[in-house]
Amino acid sequence: MTSVAFLDFVSVFIFALTGAFAASRKQLDVVGFAFAACLTAVGGGTLRDVLLDRNPVFWIAQPAYIGVACAAAALVYFTAHLFESRLRALIWLDSFALAVAVPAGAGVAMALDQPISVIVLMGTITGCMGGLLRDVVLDDVPVVLRQGELYVTAAFTGALTGALTLPYFPDPLVPLALCAGVTWALRAGSLAFGWSLPVYKSRPPRR
Repeated sequence: MTSVAFLDFVSVFIFALTGAFAASRKQLDVVGFAFAACLTAVGGGTLRDVLLDRNPVFWIAQPAYIGVACAAAALVYFTAHLFESRLRALIWLDSFALAVAVPAGAGVAMALDQPISVIVLMGTITGCMGGLLRDVVLDDVPVVLRQGELYVTAAFTGALTGALTLPYFPDPLVPLALCAGVTWALRAGSLAFGWSLPVYKSRPPRR
Protein backbone atom coordinates (compact mmCIF):
# COMPACT_ATOMS: atom_id res chain seq x y z
CA MET A 1 0.00 0.00 0.00
CA THR A 2 1.37 3.43 -0.93
CA SER A 3 1.63 6.24 1.61
CA VAL A 4 -1.14 8.18 -0.15
CA ALA A 5 -3.47 5.17 -0.11
CA PHE A 6 -2.74 4.70 3.59
CA LEU A 7 -3.57 8.37 4.25
CA ASP A 8 -6.80 7.95 2.29
CA PHE A 9 -7.80 4.95 4.43
CA VAL A 10 -7.06 6.79 7.67
CA SER A 11 -8.88 9.95 6.59
CA VAL A 12 -11.87 7.87 5.42
CA PHE A 13 -12.08 6.15 8.80
CA ILE A 14 -11.78 9.31 10.90
CA PHE A 15 -14.08 11.41 8.71
CA ALA A 16 -16.60 8.54 8.81
CA LEU A 17 -16.49 8.69 12.61
CA THR A 18 -17.37 12.40 12.48
CA GLY A 19 -20.25 11.72 10.09
CA ALA A 20 -21.58 9.04 12.42
CA PHE A 21 -21.28 11.34 15.44
CA ALA A 22 -23.23 13.97 13.53
CA ALA A 23 -25.87 11.32 12.77
CA SER A 24 -26.04 10.42 16.47
CA ARG A 25 -26.76 14.05 17.35
CA LYS A 26 -29.66 13.95 14.88
CA GLN A 27 -30.86 10.59 16.31
CA LEU A 28 -30.83 8.82 12.93
CA ASP A 29 -31.23 5.07 12.39
CA VAL A 30 -28.38 2.75 11.50
CA VAL A 31 -28.84 3.37 7.76
CA GLY A 32 -28.66 7.10 8.39
CA PHE A 33 -25.43 6.55 10.31
CA ALA A 34 -23.93 4.63 7.41
CA PHE A 35 -25.04 7.22 4.85
CA ALA A 36 -23.67 10.16 6.85
CA ALA A 37 -20.42 8.31 7.51
CA CYS A 38 -19.86 7.35 3.87
CA LEU A 39 -20.81 10.79 2.54
CA THR A 40 -18.37 12.48 4.90
CA ALA A 41 -15.64 9.91 4.37
CA VAL A 42 -15.45 9.94 0.57
CA GLY A 43 -16.92 13.32 -0.37
CA GLY A 44 -13.68 15.28 -0.52
CA GLY A 45 -11.68 12.51 -2.17
CA THR A 46 -14.38 11.95 -4.78
CA LEU A 47 -14.35 15.60 -5.85
CA ARG A 48 -10.54 15.52 -5.91
CA ASP A 49 -10.47 12.48 -8.20
CA VAL A 50 -13.14 13.89 -10.52
CA LEU A 51 -11.25 17.17 -10.88
CA LEU A 52 -7.95 15.34 -11.49
CA ASP A 53 -9.65 12.96 -13.95
CA ARG A 54 -8.57 9.88 -11.99
CA ASN A 55 -10.50 6.94 -13.36
CA PRO A 56 -11.94 5.14 -11.53
CA VAL A 57 -12.57 7.22 -8.41
CA PHE A 58 -10.60 5.87 -5.43
CA TRP A 59 -13.47 4.17 -3.62
CA ILE A 60 -14.76 2.56 -6.81
CA ALA A 61 -11.31 1.18 -7.56
CA GLN A 62 -11.08 -0.10 -3.98
CA PRO A 63 -14.53 -0.69 -2.39
CA ALA A 64 -12.83 -1.46 0.92
CA TYR A 65 -12.99 2.28 1.62
CA ILE A 66 -16.78 2.02 1.88
CA GLY A 67 -16.41 -0.96 4.18
CA VAL A 68 -14.11 1.04 6.44
CA ALA A 69 -16.62 3.91 6.55
CA CYS A 70 -19.50 1.55 7.39
CA ALA A 71 -17.42 -0.08 10.14
CA ALA A 72 -16.79 3.36 11.63
CA ALA A 73 -20.53 4.08 11.48
CA ALA A 74 -21.33 0.85 13.32
CA LEU A 75 -18.69 1.59 15.95
CA VAL A 76 -20.18 5.00 16.72
CA TYR A 77 -23.76 3.67 16.58
CA PHE A 78 -23.03 1.37 19.52
CA THR A 79 -20.70 3.66 21.50
CA ALA A 80 -21.85 7.26 20.97
CA HIS A 81 -23.87 7.21 24.20
CA LEU A 82 -20.63 6.78 26.17
CA PHE A 83 -19.38 10.24 25.23
CA GLU A 84 -20.23 13.12 27.51
CA SER A 85 -20.15 15.58 24.60
CA ARG A 86 -20.61 14.14 21.15
CA LEU A 87 -20.19 17.59 19.62
CA ARG A 88 -16.77 17.98 21.23
CA ALA A 89 -15.76 14.50 20.07
CA LEU A 90 -16.95 15.33 16.56
CA ILE A 91 -15.02 18.60 16.38
CA TRP A 92 -11.73 17.15 17.62
CA LEU A 93 -12.02 14.04 15.46
CA ASP A 94 -12.71 16.35 12.54
CA SER A 95 -9.46 18.22 13.25
CA PHE A 96 -7.50 14.95 13.03
CA ALA A 97 -9.36 13.95 9.87
CA LEU A 98 -8.51 17.31 8.31
CA ALA A 99 -4.83 16.84 9.14
CA VAL A 100 -4.83 13.48 7.36
CA ALA A 101 -7.09 14.29 4.41
CA VAL A 102 -5.19 17.43 3.35
CA PRO A 103 -1.88 15.59 2.80
CA ALA A 104 -3.80 12.72 1.18
CA GLY A 105 -5.26 15.10 -1.39
CA ALA A 106 -2.00 16.96 -1.86
CA GLY A 107 -0.14 13.66 -2.18
CA VAL A 108 -2.35 12.48 -5.04
CA ALA A 109 -1.68 15.73 -6.93
CA MET A 110 2.05 15.43 -6.19
CA ALA A 111 2.09 11.88 -7.58
CA LEU A 112 0.52 13.19 -10.79
CA ASP A 113 3.21 15.90 -11.08
CA GLN A 114 0.68 18.71 -10.81
CA PRO A 115 1.82 22.33 -10.30
CA ILE A 116 1.88 23.95 -6.87
CA SER A 117 -1.47 25.67 -7.32
CA VAL A 118 -3.22 22.37 -8.09
CA ILE A 119 -1.49 20.57 -5.20
CA VAL A 120 -2.70 23.24 -2.79
CA LEU A 121 -6.25 23.23 -4.14
CA MET A 122 -6.52 19.44 -4.13
CA GLY A 123 -5.29 19.26 -0.56
CA THR A 124 -7.74 21.93 0.53
CA ILE A 125 -10.69 20.40 -1.32
CA THR A 126 -10.00 16.89 -0.05
CA GLY A 127 -9.81 18.15 3.52
CA CYS A 128 -12.84 20.42 3.50
CA MET A 129 -15.53 19.03 1.22
CA GLY A 130 -16.48 15.89 3.17
CA GLY A 131 -17.23 17.84 6.34
CA LEU A 132 -19.07 20.49 4.35
CA LEU A 133 -21.33 17.88 2.75
CA ARG A 134 -21.93 16.26 6.15
CA ASP A 135 -23.02 19.50 7.78
CA VAL A 136 -25.18 20.70 4.88
CA VAL A 137 -27.02 17.36 4.52
CA LEU A 138 -27.59 17.08 8.28
CA ASP A 139 -28.71 20.72 8.54
CA ASP A 140 -25.89 21.96 10.76
CA VAL A 141 -23.88 25.15 10.44
CA PRO A 142 -20.88 24.01 8.35
CA VAL A 143 -17.74 23.76 10.45
CA VAL A 144 -15.77 25.26 7.57
CA LEU A 145 -17.82 28.46 7.83
CA ARG A 146 -18.02 28.94 11.59
CA GLN A 147 -17.20 32.51 12.45
CA GLY A 148 -13.56 33.23 13.04
CA GLU A 149 -12.36 29.59 13.22
CA LEU A 150 -9.34 28.41 11.25
CA TYR A 151 -10.50 25.54 9.07
CA VAL A 152 -10.12 26.27 5.37
CA THR A 153 -7.16 28.47 6.35
CA ALA A 154 -5.56 25.55 8.17
CA ALA A 155 -6.11 23.24 5.21
CA PHE A 156 -4.81 25.78 2.70
CA THR A 157 -1.73 26.64 4.76
CA GLY A 158 -0.90 22.98 5.36
CA ALA A 159 -1.25 22.11 1.68
CA LEU A 160 0.85 25.13 0.71
CA THR A 161 3.56 24.06 3.17
CA GLY A 162 3.68 20.60 1.63
CA ALA A 163 3.79 21.96 -1.92
CA LEU A 164 6.52 24.50 -1.21
CA THR A 165 8.77 22.04 0.62
CA LEU A 166 8.39 19.23 -1.94
CA PRO A 167 11.39 20.31 -4.11
CA TYR A 168 13.72 20.18 -1.10
CA PHE A 169 13.12 16.57 -0.08
CA PRO A 170 13.66 13.49 -2.25
CA ASP A 171 11.12 11.58 -0.15
CA PRO A 172 7.59 13.06 -0.44
CA LEU A 173 6.75 11.69 3.01
CA VAL A 174 8.57 14.64 4.60
CA PRO A 175 6.51 17.35 2.84
CA LEU A 176 3.34 15.36 3.54
CA ALA A 177 4.26 15.10 7.23
CA LEU A 178 4.90 18.85 7.35
CA CYS A 179 1.56 19.40 5.62
CA ALA A 180 -0.24 17.31 8.24
CA GLY A 181 1.57 18.97 11.15
CA VAL A 182 0.87 22.52 10.02
CA THR A 183 -2.76 21.73 9.24
CA TRP A 184 -3.45 20.16 12.62
CA ALA A 185 -1.45 22.76 14.58
CA LEU A 186 -3.51 25.60 13.11
CA ARG A 187 -6.85 23.80 13.50
CA ALA A 188 -6.09 22.63 17.04
CA GLY A 189 -4.82 26.09 17.98
CA SER A 190 -8.07 27.57 16.75
CA LEU A 191 -10.09 25.14 18.87
CA ALA A 192 -7.93 25.24 22.01
CA PHE A 193 -6.72 28.85 22.05
CA GLY A 194 -9.21 30.70 19.90
CA TRP A 195 -6.84 31.50 17.06
CA SER A 196 -8.81 33.18 14.32
CA LEU A 197 -8.75 35.61 11.44
CA PRO A 198 -10.49 39.00 11.68
CA VAL A 199 -14.14 38.77 10.66
CA TYR A 200 -15.97 41.30 8.57
CA LYS A 201 -18.10 43.78 10.50
CA SER A 202 -20.44 46.02 8.63
CA ARG A 203 -20.38 49.74 9.21
CA PRO A 204 -23.16 52.24 8.66
CA PRO A 205 -22.85 53.97 5.28
CA ARG A 206 -21.03 57.29 5.23
CA ARG A 207 -22.95 60.37 4.25
